[in-house]
Amino acid sequence: MPDATASHLRVHVGDVALKRMERVLRVQYYSARTLEAYLGWVRRFLHFHRSRDARSLGPEAAQSFLSMLAERRRVSASTQNQARSALLFFYRHVLARPLPPLEGVTPASRPRRIPVVLSRDEVARVLRHLAGAKQLIAMVLYGSGLRLMEALSLRVKDVDFARAQLVVRGGKGDKDRIMVLPAVLATRLGEHLARVKRLHDRDLAEGAGNVALPGAFARKSPGAVRAWEWQWVFPATTIYRDAETGERRRHHLHETAVQRGMREAELRAGIAKHATAHTLRHSFATHLLEQGSDIRTIQELLGHSDLETTMIYTHVLQRGADAVRSPLEGLVELAAGPGGASPE
Repeated sequence: MPDATASHLRVHVGDVALKRMERVLRVQYYSARTLEAYLGWVRRFLHFHRSRDARSLGPEAAQSFLSMLAERRRVSASTQNQARSALLFFYRHVLARPLPPLEGVTPASRPRRIPVVLSRDEVARVLRHLAGAKQLIAMVLYGSGLRLMEALSLRVKDVDFARAQLVVRGGKGDKDRIMVLPAVLATRLGEHLARVKRLHDRDLAEGAGNVALPGAFARKSPGAVRAWEWQWVFPATTIYRDAETGERRRHHLHETAVQRGMREAELRAGIAKHATAHTLRHSFATHLLEQGSDIRTIQELLGHSDLETTMIYTHVLQRGADAVRSPLEGLVELAAGPGGASPE
């Protein structure tokens, strides 16, 4: 019986710590995806040390958990770094005991990888095998260079047809930036928004039509939850009821639906590359370089804080057949000897 009580108290302490961490993350306006990822890592961390409660976990506990991820789980560098960031946040803001430098555990360096890039013809073939909102989202990724979640998080007010631009708000690193809106995309996007407006009007007539708003904006401007300008550009096909407010809302289209559509289109197009929705953004940057665009302009468009991140696209440029001539060229004919026959 005492053992069961102790176990119950440990679980309770862990639950309290997680709830407190969630509150702190929300107060500091961390994105929903970061919130979910950080809570997931701390939950796994507490489960790994299930014989101890959160208040008694010292630096050595964090060190052993991160070492386990690297040595036994063999997680990628980006995964290890995310787990480390979650624990640093947990110790500083929840336990109020910032972690000292962890001996033997340093932030993992991510190996440099050449991104997968589609040719213009391959992009066209993928787009032909997409339809509806998924095709339009793919066009936004390739035509404007947005990340998938940046495109899905667009609101009606972020589309500026007069200036031919899209406004990305709170992108990676919580940065805003302005992206180009190609004329061909503007036409299709205008037709799409007309259909979305009819859907929103129908939702309002049925007592729905609400949308989630950032931060505390819903309290500051209560009418904004039903306002047209705050609606998602790419709304989901179904309505849900928010557990906290009871409002009937539409979320934006889920990223997995786009990823599945992209994979299916790639297979139907017969493209033998592991292309994802993010590949369209890589293709946008590479094709701009091929057209002679300045590398620093592309850096700004992509929202990269470091030029070195953008420079990766210079390694995948298509410079034409005569840019680099292999020493094998012409040698095969010489090796064949007179008459074209290969020597015995």
